[in-house]
Amino acid sequence: MKSIKHLIIFSVALLLLGCGPYSFTGVQDLKAETFQVNYFQNNADLIEPGLDRDFTLALQDLIVNQTNLNLTTSNGDLVYEGEITEYRISPTTAQANSTAAQNRLTIGVNVRMYDKDNPDEEFEQRFSFFYDFGGSSQLIGAQKDTAHEEIFERLTQDIFNATLAKW
Repeated sequence: MKSIKHLIIFSVALLLLGCGPYSFTGVQDLKAETFQVNYFQNNADLIEPGLDRDFTLALQDLIVNQTNLNLTTSNGDLVYEGEITEYRISPTTAQANSTAAQNRLTIGVNVRMYDKDNPDEEFEQRFSFFYDFGGSSQLIGAQKDTAHEEIFERLTQDIFNATLAKW
């Protein structure tokens, strides 16, 4: 009976120690303590007012919520910067009368990430995602807000995964 008790205690201790370095967000152990997200300028052909500010804030919020890093406005250990390179609405499917049955909003961003402590981890990549909506509807008001939120959620998570989670 005593040996079973010791075996159970040993097994539980081993299990807990084995799970110690695991992170539910997948973030590696970082030497960094702070990060900054510089303003993402909107350089797309079609300019949507406020899009640059909203995207910058969405990226900041995601990193704050999924890491222990502290947001700073200058001299961050990790620095994110880039530009919005694409904001495009295009038809994806047509109807018999040559009108769009469905449209697609695509937003693309170019991202650069600099790591003060580990220059080998510096990074530049383009990301894009889309939102489909009916061809007979206009992308205004609440639908536009929903489209931007869905696209930002995907873009920021993809950026996070590529730069911090290494997925």
